[in-house]
Amino acid sequence: MSMTDSELRFAKRAIRRKKIFLTLSITSVIVGLSLALYYSWQLATQPGFAPGIHFVLVILVLLTARQNLRQYYYAKILEKLIA
Repeated sequence: MSMTDSELRFAKRAIRRKKIFLTLSITSVIVGLSLALYYSWQLATQPGFAPGIHFVLVILVLLTARQNLRQYYYAKILEKLIA
């Protein structure tokens, strides 16, 4: 089974962006953990702090990191398959 030209271009573009996916994943984890620490501090020091929406944001940032890491692994596998 061979790849069409558009599929091959898509795969090569994903391979070129492999390092970007890893960088975004690492950055998202750092930002997510930093926000979690900040919001935990806010919760501990401010009696009226409502953590709900803030921690939803943390979860969304960490899910984005997970997706970027998954894209990195897919690009890595594509690179091996095409080479």
